[in-house]
Amino acid sequence: MPAPLPNAKAKTLLGVPYDHYKLPDGSDLYITRHGRPFLQHLRPESWFESEWFRNSREKLRGTSTVYKVRTKPIDGVAKDLVVKWCRVGEKVPMDTFTLNKFIDAEFNTPYEEFSLVMEMRARARPGTILTHKPLAIFVPAKRLELWQTGRSRTKIAHKKAKFRDVELDIYRQYILIYEWIKGAASTEPAAIAAALEDGYEDAETFARDMLHRSITDMWQAGYRVLDVKPEHVIVRPAKNKGLLRDRSGRPAYALVDFELLARTPEHEENVKGARRQTYLERQRDRFAMPFQPADFPEHLHAMRIFGVDYVYGDTASTGGKLWVVGHDPLLFDYFLPERWRRTPRQSMSDSAQVYHTKTKDGIELVWKVSHVGDTPATAEPDGLGPGPNGYNSPFEEFAYAFQLTAAGVPTTYPRAIYMLGHRSTLPPEILDQRRYESHQHLSQPDGTPILQRERNYISIWGYWNGLDEVLAREDRIHPHCRGINADQARDQGHITPDEYDACHENMTRLLASAGLESPQLLGTHYLLTLLPDETIQRDPDGLPTVRLCNFEFLRPIGGAPAFAENSVPP
Repeated sequence: MPAPLPNAKAKTLLGVPYDHYKLPDGSDLYITRHGRPFLQHLRPESWFESEWFRNSREKLRGTSTVYKVRTKPIDGVAKDLVVKWCRVGEKVPMDTFTLNKFIDAEFNTPYEEFSLVMEMRARARPGTILTHKPLAIFVPAKRLELWQTGRSRTKIAHKKAKFRDVELDIYRQYILIYEWIKGAASTEPAAIAAALEDGYEDAETFARDMLHRSITDMWQAGYRVLDVKPEHVIVRPAKNKGLLRDRSGRPAYALVDFELLARTPEHEENVKGARRQTYLERQRDRFAMPFQPADFPEHLHAMRIFGVDYVYGDTASTGGKLWVVGHDPLLFDYFLPERWRRTPRQSMSDSAQVYHTKTKDGIELVWKVSHVGDTPATAEPDGLGPGPNGYNSPFEEFAYAFQLTAAGVPTTYPRAIYMLGHRSTLPPEILDQRRYESHQHLSQPDGTPILQRERNYISIWGYWNGLDEVLAREDRIHPHCRGINADQARDQGHITPDEYDACHENMTRLLASAGLESPQLLGTHYLLTLLPDETIQRDPDGLPTVRLCNFEFLRPIGGAPAFAENSVPP
């Protein structure tokens, strides 16, 4: 009688609930709802014990490592399984045509594969798509050398960054366990013989018809397999003659092999739309939920810097750091650099690195390379400059933005701060040292400073197209407004020169009401709101509504200390 299993912990990964068993030898076993009735069959000693596995397995056709295995009898009953070694992080060995068509194809992670299979099974029209059931994921404790796994560090880093809430170890094996489906692949002799009995002209016609039918059914459900093959279509010869039929009278079939299963582009866009809506709602409520650091994933931490609350963590794909404004750890992944750094962008400044982009999740952001540490000048070419105070750090900029909001001064929304992973090539001694010295008491959870001389920083802001609470409620219903800076509004004829001067005076007055000033306030430092009908939004007094969007020169009036609070866990 096998030893009792340790207690399972409920865990949901990519939307799939699992019972997670941490086994005594350090292995991990994740059981799906389909696998629960067969728990004793799925525990590794029932099928993976060395001698038993060697004598009870049957190698299945294909380029991957996949076997049919009969388990040891449990209460007199054995079970047939399909066990398949996950190839995540390995090179995809497809033919030249397919590889050129899907140049970015990558093997799914085990959790990604199960999630997509479960999702497809749930979305498919009744009676169309059957698959072998995903039962469990087994992760042996043994760690291999990198040359033994055949994995690419870059590919694994990309997957880890994409799915931060799942464990993925480049040195461990991942074995997917499916239920065995009785039948034969559409290319096997038994299936071909039954098809000929049913009146098909030849084996090639039958295999092609079944393949096209499965492709159509999957596409209608919103999915595709990038290396789809006739061998992936399983049919069942009937007991008497021909093939087993479904309710529509056509040959019944089931699908196997989902390591390259993906959503169709249209369905992926729909999923992105739902993900965007989730983002908007969570962004609206980012401060509503209280901090519960004990419930945070292991890779994330709560921080407070200059009175602003953040969710902090590493960016595995780049080796950088990320601070996301608010209390919600589920917002963190939206701001990982791979979601926005390489998407098409539009420059928004002639003198600074400021860009507008739409992320891979369909979220519009503005990201700006921080000038912190740049040597201040008393005069720029236009006669203006930051003067002796120097450039604010992105942490100061965010704190000022919230200070202004609390005082009733409209601003653009601070979203996240990204510290790049690579080191700057500028000699540290040429930098303006003041911010590094004033921030030296502010540290990350590992004790290193939040502001480092050898690193560059990017501040990420919401693209101004409406209030968060309005977008969360009406994003798909009403057209958006958009921001336009005062210089553009004047030059494009939306406001008169007199109104431009009035806007400038109003912005200066609003800043002073919050105890702040910007010594070199420019028309590009604040936005006006262009409504969907191309008119400018105005205050009750008739003046254009102004909204600050540049915070790098702000300082307290009279030289009072800006912030005294340390960086601490909230």
